[in-house]
Amino acid sequence: MKTKPMKHTRRTFLNQFTAAATLGPFILPSQIWSAPTGPGGKITLGFIGTGNQANGLLGAFLSQPEVKVLAVCDVDTARRNAAKKRVDDANKNTDCIAYNDFRELVGRKDIDAVCIATPDHWHAIATIAALRAGKDVYCEKPLTHNIHEAVEVMKAVAANKRVLQTGSMQRSMKEFRIASQLVRNGVIGKLSHVECAFGGPPKPSDSLPVEATPAGLDWDLWNGPAPMRGYNKALCPMNGFGSWRSFREYGSGGVGDWGAHHLDIAQWGLGMDESGPVQVIAAGGGSGCKLVYANGVYVEHKGGFGVHFHGSNGEVLVNRGKFVLVVDGKVVAQSGKYNGPAKAEEGEPKRATSTEAEVQKAERAYLKDAKVELYVSKNHITDFIDCIKSRKKPVTSEIVGGHSAICCHLMNQSYYHNAGFKWDPAKSEFTGGTGDPKWLTRDYRSPWKV
Repeated sequence: MKTKPMKHTRRTFLNQFTAAATLGPFILPSQIWSAPTGPGGKITLGFIGTGNQANGLLGAFLSQPEVKVLAVCDVDTARRNAAKKRVDDANKNTDCIAYNDFRELVGRKDIDAVCIATPDHWHAIATIAALRAGKDVYCEKPLTHNIHEAVEVMKAVAANKRVLQTGSMQRSMKEFRIASQLVRNGVIGKLSHVECAFGGPPKPSDSLPVEATPAGLDWDLWNGPAPMRGYNKALCPMNGFGSWRSFREYGSGGVGDWGAHHLDIAQWGLGMDESGPVQVIAAGGGSGCKLVYANGVYVEHKGGFGVHFHGSNGEVLVNRGKFVLVVDGKVVAQSGKYNGPAKAEEGEPKRATSTEAEVQKAERAYLKDAKVELYVSKNHITDFIDCIKSRKKPVTSEIVGGHSAICCHLMNQSYYHNAGFKWDPAKSEFTGGTGDPKWLTRDYRSPWKV
């Protein structure tokens, strides 16, 4: 007896995709898996999220001769149409397809990789769906919205043998690499602690009044896995950056913004890319929280230079375009204001200098025969592209991005609950009867789930 072929519609495809992508591991049919390369041997790319942050990323990818952007996706009509036009203008055609729903973009077999620049609460769901569909992923930082998601993203990369780059681009800036390498090679002696300067935790969005939803915005899909609430322009303005990251339902506050950058560099300097702290010491007021590592070194959230490493024999201070090295009580390299007790080396000329020159001075003086060499990436985008071709892990792989995100989430949970706790970085769970497993995840609005 013959059966009638099933009629596939856009709605049935999305419903099936959602069920598979959000309820557990699954295997997509072979026709969904991406091709090794796209037209003309180029790496084909789709963009999920086309707001202000994505604008810079889109320009960076469009400038790469090895990349061809085929599709864009955004829940806001104006944004996605603007992104489509930009891609079409670059490609000199009208072939770019603009989607409202990311599942349609991810389901295309002719797309090799995706760039995800949505609000944080969408990162993990879109990333895991793309990985399971055979796509390599560039995802903005922090990699996830909570600890459970970070663990699941790391598992999904391994299970699907994909390449993931987290948008923690400071690892592709030389001043941060050299700063971390100086610490790792013992130039400032035994490390005691690290100070990182960034904003505080997010707050609930309850205080935001409900406003009229703008035409052309799919507000239900924008909320996605977060609790459904009324529109407010602070979360998703029609122009410019929104402040969604300031609200717990969608973002991770300043801790997950600049903290995702600076805590990532602290992890690099500590050599903890595959691990993390074993204890979190609480502090009130949105600053002062400490992440304590097994060797006794701690990372403290406080104001200051950016990332400030303190050792028994010196200091390393680094931020974007700023760098200071202090050894044996003398400032031996400086670009940026330094307020510590150390003085410049005697005989050093008093002249204007560049960060590049000061970093090079430190590198030549102390790292000529370095025993510890760190991953060299000169460009975050090209590093991702190179790793798509080589199948090697990029500078901020899922391991790096996942563990740095967990540091942010641990700190936020301490602020949320005014609590300290013990932590097992290998198992990603609280220990010693401290913490609450509920803090590792969130309540997901159906049908979304990680």
